Amino acid sequence: MLLDTCALLWLSQGGGKLSAEICRQINKQAAVYVSAISGFEIGVKHQKGKLILPAGPADWFKTVIEHHNLHTLPLSLEICIRSSQLPAIHSDPCDRFIIATAEIHKLKVITADSLFTKYGISVAG
Repeated sequence: MLLDTCALLWLSQGGGKLSAEICRQINKQAAVYVSAISGFEIGVKHQKGKLILPAGPADWFKTVIEHHNLHTLPLSLEICIRSSQLPAIHSDPCDRFIIATAEIHKLKVITADSLFTKYGISVAG
């Protein structure tokens, strides 16, 4: 299971817009992942003042990862190349990295973004 950036933010807020069923699924998983690109997205939103965090992005991310026992997946060369080869359905490059990560690692993505389903990956949210 791979959390998109919004799902990660919601999880950090005690569930936020995640349904009770999705929260149960997250808690049942042996491993839940986030893409390293989520760190970039959160950092940029924080820097622009669009996201208020109780700590700086690096400390916030580290705390959330540890608290929820999440695992971070790096942006490998394979993921970077695959994200550039995806059909131009989604214009957000960060989401394309998450989609490519899910595809390569065969992970279900927790997201509220309906465009993810158009890539043929498993999605819940």
